[in-house]
Amino acid sequence: MSELRVDVDGVAVSPEHFIDGRRVGSADTFEDRSPLDWSWKLADVARGTAHEADLAVSAAGAAFPGWAALGVEARGEYLDRLADLIDRDIERIAHVECLDMAMLEESLRLRVISRGARNFRAYAQLAREYRARRWSSNGTDNVVLRHPAGPTVVITPWNAPFMLSTWKCAPALAAGNTVVLKPAEWSPLSCSMLMDLVDEAGFPPGVFNVVQGFGEEVGAALVNDPRIRRISFTGSPETGRIIGEAAARNLVPFTAELGGKGPFLVFDDADLDAAAQKAAVMFDDGGQVCLAGTRLLVHDGVFDEFVAKLRAASDRHVMGDSRAADTTLSPLIHPEHLARVRGFVERARESGDVILFGGHEADDEGLWYRPTVIEPHSNDAEVVQREIFGPVLTLQRFGDEDEAVALANSTQYGLSAIIYTSSQERAERVGARVRAGTVWVNCFLVRDLTAPFGGIGISGVGREGGDYALDFYSDLTTLQIKEGTTHG
Repeated sequence: MSELRVDVDGVAVSPEHFIDGRRVGSADTFEDRSPLDWSWKLADVARGTAHEADLAVSAAGAAFPGWAALGVEARGEYLDRLADLIDRDIERIAHVECLDMAMLEESLRLRVISRGARNFRAYAQLAREYRARRWSSNGTDNVVLRHPAGPTVVITPWNAPFMLSTWKCAPALAAGNTVVLKPAEWSPLSCSMLMDLVDEAGFPPGVFNVVQGFGEEVGAALVNDPRIRRISFTGSPETGRIIGEAAARNLVPFTAELGGKGPFLVFDDADLDAAAQKAAVMFDDGGQVCLAGTRLLVHDGVFDEFVAKLRAASDRHVMGDSRAADTTLSPLIHPEHLARVRGFVERARESGDVILFGGHEADDEGLWYRPTVIEPHSNDAEVVQREIFGPVLTLQRFGDEDEAVALANSTQYGLSAIIYTSSQERAERVGARVRAGTVWVNCFLVRDLTAPFGGIGISGVGREGGDYALDFYSDLTTLQIKEGTTHG
């Protein structure tokens, strides 16, 4: 292993790729800066090219037969060891990821990084528990066999990079595939730390690789490589279309989670205090959460009361250093992203939308943007129809269930939705009509790892979670044997 390390506020982190069980540098690097203080350069990170992509895919291809042949029990032992190491290093990983992408360190330490360990354990166990479907028909005995598919490319976003990488890589590895992971260039460091743990867990060289760099450079080379047999991506619909085209050219199965514009429906029988508190949670992490309910749809009869409660709940947010225990609102990831969020709000103001509160950056210098609620002039307004991915919510009225559902389903997105109502019947009735991959009622961000996860419309292709993910990362064979075939 290379000894090249950078000191990230007391934590030693490799800025290099991890390919075929060793650290690999590049001829060029890119700067990784902290959103907490943009003058703070965390590292010069190895900038991958088609050369490093080729090395990683070659390593994954060479390691695949051996890893696939191990079987679910032996592979599960590797994944369990890796999960134990993640649990051991939660505080170190959380601290670096906080500095790298600015999510609240307390949240990372108490919930998010540990979810990475849970992902590896859960998929190791799900793979062990798999029971092939068996049945008889038309004079044959039938069984569905699940085979590892081959080298897999996983491309993950800059928000919650560690957890989201494990969410995709864990089922791929458990299914028997080898993996090349390309983390987002805005927050690559925690995925590099994951590779140190992969090495410590004793994974065979080439089974799990990381290549860093830009999508149009190393990412494009990875997804266009004909040796790759699965691609999984989380990011924007625009990039998803490009990757999907590459997958189609090579006839490679492709799954993508492509962002959301989730409706947050508040009915007149809802607990308004709970609904307003949860709506204010949508500002957490600077609003950089794809599953957030960013379109508030509120019944006419409780609209004014809800707005007052939402304003009060939002006023309790504290902008500050994400390492501080009392901070509840983190900065945006990058100056380019801040400019993007600012642009949405400025165009909304110019088009006649009403800024109910917020609508500008914090008084202090930095990448913080104030919690913002906009009442649009039309359901066709840009802020209603496009994903902003910042601390900006829209607020609209509805008169009855039909209008609420029509508004909820009026965008091209369909990743998630939130409903607040005290009625079980309404929850089931409206929940079944809302077009979304996941619908939460009187709660948010509750995840069962065995449930299907994914988007509808431009929010994604395919499903992850549980056996849905393991099936995606596998080739399925139906074996049919004529009844009466003798043993021996």
